Amino acid sequence: MLSTIFSADFFSAILRCTTPILFAALAASVAQKSGICNMALEGIMLFCALFGVLFTSVTGNFLTGLILTMIAGGLIGMLLAFFVLNLKTDEILAAIAINLIAEGGTVLLMLAVSGDRGSSTSISSFSAPTIAIPLIKDIPVIGNLISGHNLMVYLALIAVVIMHIFLYKTPFGLKIRAVGENKNAAESVGISSRKIQYVALILSGVLASMGGFFMSGGYMNMFTTGMVSGRGYSALAASAMGGNNPIGAFAVSLLFGASQALSNVMQLTEIPYQLVQMLPYLVVLIGLGVYSYSVMKRRQSLAGK
Repeated sequence: MLSTIFSADFFSAILRCTTPILFAALAASVAQKSGICNMALEGIMLFCALFGVLFTSVTGNFLTGLILTMIAGGLIGMLLAFFVLNLKTDEILAAIAINLIAEGGTVLLMLAVSGDRGSSTSISSFSAPTIAIPLIKDIPVIGNLISGHNLMVYLALIAVVIMHIFLYKTPFGLKIRAVGENKNAAESVGISSRKIQYVALILSGVLASMGGFFMSGGYMNMFTTGMVSGRGYSALAASAMGGNNPIGAFAVSLLFGASQALSNVMQLTEIPYQLVQMLPYLVVLIGLGVYSYSVMKRRQSLAGK
């Protein structure tokens, strides 16, 4: 097992496990920066994992399927924004409703389209390609670590940089953060908080949809019921622990991805399967505990001053 952990393949597995969590963590970060907690990430990812299979199957092209899936994710984000901002629904309850609808709705939709209940094996879909980076791929060791990953892995890493620049270096990003910090103060200087939060939730849906697309078009090559398996909730924890900052979210997502990859490797040992499957979630709980404790100590320190 040690030889496996210190191999290039294990590093590739970490990136592969990190990618869906990272997309969702970025989605959580941009929504949280606008002042809304997007707990519907689990449902959006699950819906879009199925949509990715269906759209690529219909169009015969992964890129077109990805774009259509991103549009679908944005529409779900817009639906959440409509319920929260226009109908004044509690954001947590609205998100839970979307998650529950996704859990049964994806099974119903797959059954209606293909007749399958558990997986989309009868649907011929297209996955995102593996990218071999010229020159780098020929470098010993480094080439194996950096080159040869799924396209969505590279898009996730690029998204971290783009979202950091967007949130902290652009006027619109400043408006998102201003609304999240103090909605009334932002509106007093002419910023439409509803418009900003709509855009933030739509963007959050688009990012989450990319994580869902990767689940069925990169991490696996088909859709299976419940395949997101709590990654949306893990992403919420990663975003919070990372300070709702794209860079911080990336660092914590990498930790969660490493625990997932380690869990997969440990299945080859004699450790009971159920205990091995607990590892990623245990890491999330421990991480949240440490984060909460540090926040509490920081607040006590500030109160003492």
